[in-house]
Amino acid sequence: MLLEIQTYGKDILRKKTEEISEIDDPIREIVSNMFESMYAAEGIGLAAPQIGKSIRLFVIDLTPIDESEKKRIYINPRIYEFNEVKDEYEEGCLSIPTIREIVERPISIRLTYQNLEGDIIDEEVDGFHARVIQHEYDHLESRLFIDHLSPLKRSLLKKTLKKIASGEIGVEASENFEL
Repeated sequence: MLLEIQTYGKDILRKKTEEISEIDDPIREIVSNMFESMYAAEGIGLAAPQIGKSIRLFVIDLTPIDESEKKRIYINPRIYEFNEVKDEYEEGCLSIPTIREIVERPISIRLTYQNLEGDIIDEEVDGFHARVIQHEYDHLESRLFIDHLSPLKRSLLKKTLKKIASGEIGVEASENFEL
């Protein structure tokens, strides 16, 4: 089932998320619907707050960019280590349509999370995969990629952000993959 992607200005995107206490059929259904909604919007990542759920869950699928990758589910993730070395890359977001900006992020991270079977995974991730995880993780922490921009850059985007918040600009399928 396709879910409505919440856009900039919606309170849910700035709300604290809650841990998932039980990985049950309703959670599995949310995950399935998240993948379906993400694919329909031509994204490569989607966090639960973006579909109106204030829970610690996100999904990613990097196969459109790297066929050796596979789709992944992150339940109750915690990033506990960030590499000091950072790089810059242009990011976009399904919740902030039409805006793409350069964001600086650590090149690698260490995190723990649960998979759909409830197993606890501890791994180090680097490169583009690490960037996507950090972008989606930010949603769970009530942050958006535009929060990483300078005040000047954010002020230059104010007009477009107001149009997104008012519904003038909405989520549409695009040729570019969005995080």
